Amino acid sequence: MATAKAAGDDLRKELTCAICLDLFNDPVILKCGHNFCRFCICMHWDENGDDYGYQCPECRTVFTKRTFTKNYPVQNLVDRMTDLNFLGSAPKAPNPTKVDGKCDQHGEDLKLYCQSDKRPICVVCRESRAHRHHEVAPLPEVANEMKMELKLRLIQLNWHKGQCMNVISADKRTKDEVRRRKDRLKEKIEADVGALVQFLLDERDSLLDSLDAEEVVTMAVIDENLKSAEEEHTVVSKAIADIHSHLGGKTSFEVSCLNHTMSKYHVVFRFILKILSDNYSLHNYFSEFSGPFQLIMWKKMMHVLHTSMFTMPHTHPNLLISDFDTKVEESRIRIQEPDLPARFTRFCGVLATAMYANGQHYWEVDVRDKGVWYLGVTTECSNRKGFVNLTPSAGYWSLCLQDRLYANGEDGRILVADYWNSPRVGVYLDYENGRLSFYDAVTMKRLFMFNTCFDEPVFPFFSPGKNDPGSRLQICHYY
Repeated sequence: MATAKAAGDDLRKELTCAICLDLFNDPVILKCGHNFCRFCICMHWDENGDDYGYQCPECRTVFTKRTFTKNYPVQNLVDRMTDLNFLGSAPKAPNPTKVDGKCDQHGEDLKLYCQSDKRPICVVCRESRAHRHHEVAPLPEVANEMKMELKLRLIQLNWHKGQCMNVISADKRTKDEVRRRKDRLKEKIEADVGALVQFLLDERDSLLDSLDAEEVVTMAVIDENLKSAEEEHTVVSKAIADIHSHLGGKTSFEVSCLNHTMSKYHVVFRFILKILSDNYSLHNYFSEFSGPFQLIMWKKMMHVLHTSMFTMPHTHPNLLISDFDTKVEESRIRIQEPDLPARFTRFCGVLATAMYANGQHYWEVDVRDKGVWYLGVTTECSNRKGFVNLTPSAGYWSLCLQDRLYANGEDGRILVADYWNSPRVGVYLDYENGRLSFYDAVTMKRLFMFNTCFDEPVFPFFSPGKNDPGSRLQICHYY
């Protein structure tokens, strides 16, 4: 019996929280191996944690963030032993009983408390057969213990209340921030779409004004020709009348007059040919308005979209740059160039000339017929020598194609799509808000977005991969 009690005491000690000194309630285990009540360790870290980390109360191991795992085996042990009454669980609150009350059976003062039956008893009851082998404690001592448990419970409830208030406050702040962000995005959408609409309206007004001006010029030319033609019509009609009036005689005087009239006729004939020629040229008027208006305006609209234009002069020795430094492909010949700080030595990558430290930027890359590629941005101070770790913590945010489409995350590749057949990838950088988004540039469907915080300038980078000669990546510029 004594051995079983000793074993029970040892087990109770093992299942006791080092903070509240009571049995584990919702036990959790830290990475260092020590167990605590979930509430106790959370309250301890709330009071003692700081920006430098959180310590284990027993071994002082420092953790960078609040992390623990629920310990189901310990919880099962506590529940099992409590059910078997091998361990004393937290006493349930008894029915209210006055400490100075009398025992109904013996008439003695109720000075003791039976832990087994959970009720006050007198000293005579303690010696009776019903309570002889029960665990008994003085009633004031049990009352104090119950008060301490109530105080602990009050602390727990107050802590939970504080946590609820923190959540409520955080949710209210988040709600307000969502509204503010929605308003900012609404303003941005209205401004961006408004700029495009205003551009189209200005283009329409400009085209209509040009059309009106062209009409005025054309009408002026036609009116001038019409006036001249009417004057010449009068002259020709008079010449015809003169000819008819002299057709009856054959005198030399009449012949000379006829010759004179014929010479005037040849002048008029040449003028009529000129008028006909001018009228034929009228078909060329409004020629500039006969083109594809929508395509012309779309090309002009590219200047409103703030697309980025840059080249990529820095390259790996096995990469070939062409087409005015906008196309990169794997070369079969190793190019001997100086090892500049911006150049990659092992990873077949190339940096762009553009450096971004603020603003919003968008560019597209032609990847058609490419089986392998890497696209993204990298920081100014990231490693480019030897093995390159393409993770955000190493200063790289990128998307890659290798059989399937992946995003290079902190803990490995993240599957984005099982296949890829679009000819273009769009990249959108929002520097201030720490977002880098990738799009299918044909459908403008967003493929993946990195949320981060850029603390130094970034450069676009590209890689056509290895062992894929003949295929290329190319920056798409809009002119």
